[in-house]
This record gives sequence, structure tokens and C-alpha cells, in this order.
Amino acid sequence: MKKSIIVVFVLLSGITFGKTNMNTEKENKNLEIVTLGAGCFWCVEAIFQELEGVEQVVSGYMGGETKNPTYKEICTGETGHAEVCQITYNPAVISFGDLLEVFWQTHNPTTLNRQGADKGTQYRSAVFYHTEQQMKLAQSYKNKLAESGAWDDPIVTEITKVSKFYPAENYHQDYFNNNNNQPYCSFVIKPKMEKFKKIFKDKLK
Repeated sequence: MKKSIIVVFVLLSGITFGKTNMNTEKENKNLEIVTLGAGCFWCVEAIFQELEGVEQVVSGYMGGETKNPTYKEICTGETGHAEVCQITYNPAVISFGDLLEVFWQTHNPTTLNRQGADKGTQYRSAVFYHTEQQMKLAQSYKNKLAESGAWDDPIVTEITKVSKFYPAENYHQDYFNNNNNQPYCSFVIKPKMEKFKKIFKDKLK
């Protein structure tokens, strides 16, 4: 990585997004949804659950052909689905731009179908947009990140229209909080969470 992505997003925020008004009353909620894939959904869920303004995070599968896929089928990489988290958020508290900043800062968007030791199309980097505005903003941010030289390699994040979302099995939901001492949680998710909380401490609940 050539430069801090946070520096890049500070510059971009002045172009694309206004400052989020944290004083807006939360009672008047007009919630929005975005679906993101950034490797193992256990990691993605654990991170986005911690953000102020995020109301719900559901782990699941999107972007494939198989109907009602199981985790076992997903792990073959043959269903075409990505592991994703469907995130419901309050845009009066946290903007779509903020979510994109966290998204691109907390995974490597230049490794095709891989995050760390997790390999397969199910671990691809993806923004599944729910509105035309989300599509345009995500593409704009991706283009400007690429132009900034924040990454040495090309960004391979796919930006795709939302398709059928299949919630993952119950034991995948709230996985990190329920399985804190499981080896994957201890050695992969915990270090990522510690780094995330230091960088985004002003956006935490």
C-alpha cells in the first residue's frame, strides 16, 4: 500500500459526501440497506456490528445461481455465491461513504477471490448495491481510490446490483461474539478488530 486509505477518503469525502450529522435525532429513522462481501462474513459482521448507526448485520450469501444454498455448498466455490453481510443502517447517523471507507480499509480489495488464507470465489470483494445512488457512489470511490495509488495492485472489487439474498444458517449469525475463543476468531478476527477499533474509534457505538 502506498499511502493511507484514510487520507484518500478524507479527500474524497469533501467531493462526494457531506459531513454526517451525528446530532440528528435517531427517532426519525429512514433506514437503508447495503450488502458487502469482503472475505469471511464472520469478520465483516464483527466489524460492522460495532459502528454507530448500524442497526442490523445479517450474514448470508448473494451473487450465485443455486437456490437456497447451504454453507457446505458455498464452501465448494461452485454455487457462484459470495459470503456477504446485509447491513441495515441509519444514514442520518452514518453515511454510505463512511461504510465504504470502513469496507475498503478493513480488507484487501486487490486479491482476486481471496482474503488472507481464505481462497475461493465465495471470498471475493464485492459491493452489491441496492440503489442507483449506491452504485454511482461506490464506482466513484473505487475509481478515485485506484487513481490515488492507495494500493500497488489493481482494485478488483466487483460492484454489482443486489440479487437474491439468502441468510446464512443460524450458527453463523453473531459468530464472533458467540465464539470468541474459537481459533479462527482468536488468530484472524481479533487482530483485525483491534486494528479496526484504533482506526475508527470515532465511529464506534
